[in-house]
Amino acid sequence: MLGGMDHHDHAAHGHVTDDPVREEHATHQHAAVATWRMAASATLHCLTGCAIGEVLGMVVGTALGWTAGPTVVLSVALAFVFGYALTMRGVLRAGVGFRQALKVALAADTVSIAVMELIDNAIMVGVPGAMDAGLSSGLFWAALALSLLVAFVLTVPVNRWLISRGKGHAVVHRFH
Repeated sequence: MLGGMDHHDHAAHGHVTDDPVREEHATHQHAAVATWRMAASATLHCLTGCAIGEVLGMVVGTALGWTAGPTVVLSVALAFVFGYALTMRGVLRAGVGFRQALKVALAADTVSIAVMELIDNAIMVGVPGAMDAGLSSGLFWAALALSLLVAFVLTVPVNRWLISRGKGHAVVHRFH
């Protein structure tokens, strides 16, 4: 397993189910080792999906001249879609069916994406003029880059905590 997570055969203890999310929870419920490297890797994975959706949403909303509210809603929605899609892609490649892959993605990414989106959108809205600056403005792009950087830094400890409890990206590890 990644980053030194302790993994032993839980099938012998009767912890295996037909549900990959429950099985993964059972597999990791005893593993309390979550390194900063693991948390940073999980957060970087989450940031990739979030950034694709966030940037796309901000670009579309700004290009269409939308106000901050609808632009943020679109950005958040797309961040969740792309975040879940990136996780599902790997889980589907591991041979898991679509419904189960969706359950794994929801369990793995929901908290991380929500925290990241709360932080980066608060920064975008909080930087004076950033939302109205336009796509050709350095202020827009600097605020967006700053918002994603701060969201990454503040979400790493959240992911470390989740992984240490067998939640978050811990439910995805067996599919990588």
